Amino acid sequence: MATRVLIFGITDVMGGMESVIMNYYRNIDRSSIQFDFLCNTKKVAYEDEITSMGGRIFRITARSKDFTKYKKDIKSFFEKHAKDYSCIWVNTCSLANVDYLKYAKKYGIKKRIVHCHISQNIDSLVRGLLHKWNKLFIKRYATDFWSCSRSASGYFYSKSILTSNNYHLINNAIDVRNFSFNNSARSRMRKALGIRNELVIGNIGRFCAQKNQPFLIDIFNSITMSLPNALLILVGEGGDKELLLNKVDRLGLKNNVLFLEPRTDIQDLLQAIDIVIAPSLCEGLSLSLLEAQASGVPVFTSSSVSRECKMSDYIYFYDLSMPSSMWAQKILDVISKCDKRESRVNYIRQKGFDISAESRKMEKYLTC
Repeated sequence: MATRVLIFGITDVMGGMESVIMNYYRNIDRSSIQFDFLCNTKKVAYEDEITSMGGRIFRITARSKDFTKYKKDIKSFFEKHAKDYSCIWVNTCSLANVDYLKYAKKYGIKKRIVHCHISQNIDSLVRGLLHKWNKLFIKRYATDFWSCSRSASGYFYSKSILTSNNYHLINNAIDVRNFSFNNSARSRMRKALGIRNELVIGNIGRFCAQKNQPFLIDIFNSITMSLPNALLILVGEGGDKELLLNKVDRLGLKNNVLFLEPRTDIQDLLQAIDIVIAPSLCEGLSLSLLEAQASGVPVFTSSSVSRECKMSDYIYFYDLSMPSSMWAQKILDVISKCDKRESRVNYIRQKGFDISAESRKMEKYLTC
């Protein structure tokens, strides 16, 4: 019988954290380890795929929606189900709420993993303060401490944790085979999207302040001064979508910007994209930037993003203090000199981000 692991961290959005969890879920040996998911949203990203692979989804009320109902639900869940699990894996961008770990400990789940996915506070001041407070005591509740990158680790963990045997870097690994550049696939995808010879710029990520898409639109606006037919594809969903739509309309770019819903064929979409621009305010370790580099797409990102994202010589880091017009000029200078596009999957594999190898490590960490 497979060991069942309880996962927290899947929301209603196909974001980076969700993609990391699902990449591992697809590639672990599910005959020996099976995932179940504790969620606090009505809609659950990848729900059909999760259930098709044998995963169970449990829903409880979100703390932010109804605190009293949340406390009742979480207590009831762990009272009833904790006995079914030897391990809980809590994926999060903040330690503002560590209740899942507290209840797991109280009700006897022996291995309690907290997994950090961000390098700085992207929440409110209050949640930032709660994060700092819980950071002081996280060793009381968690037994294992994971992080997506070294730059993110210090935000979540003390030095004593970082030097312990229970701290592990968990690479945001991808199935590199899916991202090998294919010219036929590029032609097919561009035709499906109605793209001819235009420069296609991509940005894949949640529409939120962290991803800094308003600044991206300013950069793109400057690029269109030189390349009026350039196309920007924004893939995602989130609270800032209306803001972005309004900005595109205000700048007269409606015919140059394509908004796409989150999708499961990013590997195919990247074939059609010429460059990726991601001026994020911060990242843990961006999955979308790894995927772009594997596909041979030049990437332009902010110097706020960890250099741990650098998997090839085709990623460029620019300071956010530079005006958008200067970003645009530097980007245009680089792409005018770009060589023939080639896959970079071997770079990703050599750096330790191939899911086929990393999922074997994951299995050991979950069970030992």
